[in-house]
Amino acid sequence: KAASAPAAGPTVLRRMAEADVIRLRKYEVPIKRVARKLCLDPALIAGIISQESRAGLLLNNGWDQGQQRFGLMQIDRRYYQPFGMWDSEEHINQCSSMLVAGINEVRARHPAWSWDRQLRGGICTYHSRAGNLQVYDEDPCSEDSNYANSVIQRAQY
Repeated sequence: KAASAPAAGPTVLRRMAEADVIRLRKYEVPIKRVARKLCLDPALIAGIISQESRAGLLLNNGWDQGQQRFGLMQIDRRYYQPFGMWDSEEHINQCSSMLVAGINEVRARHPAWSWDRQLRGGICTYHSRAGNLQVYDEDPCSEDSNYANSVIQRAQY
């Protein structure tokens, strides 16, 4: 489960993101290397890490409470073979590659959408796929736009 309540307001998200920035510093180098390799904004990767695991705060040896989702970016082991250690560059690369694939899929399916909407759709597609949910809707954010909004807000810190 994502690291915030669905209705968390901007003030709550800001406080969580500001606290996560301190923990994220230790992952700055691998995040930047992966971001450069995949042509992503490092802040977007950090936003997902903050949303999914509070930069590791919510994890027990890399696992969520249910022992199903793994790593800083929380990939579901029932559907994907996690790569690397839970906080490794390899893990960040695996999940960030899934994010890029989601963004590219949304861009291909919806070329007339604005870049902002395509990005939000890609973030929602990543979130769905990390848990192996299939995205059939025209708009992958139609079920839960709060996830994409939270990631983008967290990426600003």
